[in-house]
Amino acid sequence: MQFVGYRPSRPGDDAALRLASDGDLTRLILEPGTDLAYALGERRCAGTITEGRHVACANADAPYCRAHTSTWVCAKCTGECLKDEMDCHEAHAVYLAGFAPETVKVGVTREWRLETRLREQGADVAAHLRTVENGRIARELEADIAAEHGIPDRVRVPTKVAGLHESMDEAVWRDALADFDPVEVLELDYGFALDSQPVPEVLATGTVRGVQGRVCCLERAGTTYAVDLRDLVGHEARAEASGRDLQASLGAFS
Repeated sequence: MQFVGYRPSRPGDDAALRLASDGDLTRLILEPGTDLAYALGERRCAGTITEGRHVACANADAPYCRAHTSTWVCAKCTGECLKDEMDCHEAHAVYLAGFAPETVKVGVTREWRLETRLREQGADVAAHLRTVENGRIARELEADIAAEHGIPDRVRVPTKVAGLHESMDEAVWRDALADFDPVEVLELDYGFALDSQPVPEVLATGTVRGVQGRVCCLERAGTTYAVDLRDLVGHEARAEASGRDLQASLGAFS
C-alpha cells in the first residue's frame, strides 16, 4: 500500500487520507477517535489517479516527481493573469486569517468557498474584508494589503503546529483589523482542544484527536503528535502499528 493523497478538514466533512493498493483506492476518514495502525516504509512519488484508479510511479522524488507535479499559476498571481486567457470571473473574497497565537495572513478565494478555504488552512479566526467581482481584482488587493500593512500571504505549517494548543491573541487580532471594516468576522472550531504543544512527527499510528487544516493530531502512549498529512503522501504503508521510538512530550511522564 501507499499513501497517495489527503483531504484537509472542511466544513461538515472530516479530513481523510487516500491509500492505494494495486491500483485500487481506499479513503481513510480521520474522524476523532479513529485508531490508525500503519507502519511507514520508503517514500517515493505518489503517482497519479486516472478514471478512479491509481497509477503508480517509481520515481524517487516525493511526494510527486516532476512528471506528476502540477503548478497552479493562480497561486502566484498578483493581479496580472499568468494564463493565456483570464478565467476567474466569479466573485472573490479577500480575507485575513489568524493562527494562534499571533500570526496573521492575507488571502483570496472564490466567495462561495471562503469558509472551506479557511478550514483547509486551519485558521483559528478570520475576517472577510471585501468581495470583488473577479480574481484579478482580488489578487491586486491582496498584494496591496501585503505591501502596505506588512501582512504575509502564507503561513508555514510548523508555525501553525506551534500554536495548536493556544488561542489567538485578542490584542494582535484587534490590531490586525484596526485599518479595515470587515464584512464578517469568524471564529473557527475544529472539535478538539490540546493542553500542550503537540510534538511534530511523521507517523500513522495512534488515535486521532482531531484535524486542523492538514495537521492531524494523533495520540500515542500519552503523547500527542502533530502530523502534516502532506508528509505522509508517497510513503509505503504496512497495516501494522509502527514500533519506531518517538520523542515523547514531558506530559507523558507526569
